[in-house]
Amino acid sequence: MAKKPNYDFERRERERLKAEKKAKRAVEKKEALEKKSEQPQQPIQSDTEN
Repeated sequence: MAKKPNYDFERRERERLKAEKKAKRAVEKKEALEKKSEQPQQPIQSDTEN
């Protein structure tokens, strides 16, 4: 006998996994942005500074 489909549970589970993945990516993006901002900025040299 085949199991009865539980569409609500399956949909909630897909949404939960999607939200978890989205949150993980947001954290990684935030960390990358912070890491990038921590790097020292090199001043732009112009040719008229003589």
